[in-house]
Amino acid sequence: MENKEMWTIDELVSLTQTVQSAEIDYQGKILPVQWCELTESEEPKISIPKSGEDETQHYAEIASERMLAMIEKANNLNPDGKTLDKDSWAQLPTTLRWSISNTVMQAKNSAQSDF
Repeated sequence: MENKEMWTIDELVSLTQTVQSAEIDYQGKILPVQWCELTESEEPKISIPKSGEDETQHYAEIASERMLAMIEKANNLNPDGKTLDKDSWAQLPTTLRWSISNTVMQAKNSAQSDF
């Protein structure tokens, strides 16, 4: 059995101040993106869909708000690495937004970098 290293609380806490980055390959070109893990108090507020409201659309909007919060936090910590912001996020093709979200949610430790 492989001997795995254990996280310390300090290492986990430091993730909320560590800018992570990746390059997204989209239609033959690269888009660099950066994000930062959120603390619970930084998470967008989650609401219950209103009666008759499309639940899928509602939860997609919450996921989009969360991704934007992670990007904006990284932009504040590392303004030189900023490529996306609230205005540009809203204008991106949906397929690209999903690709960014999937990359961020599946990020490996090797994608981390300190700024």
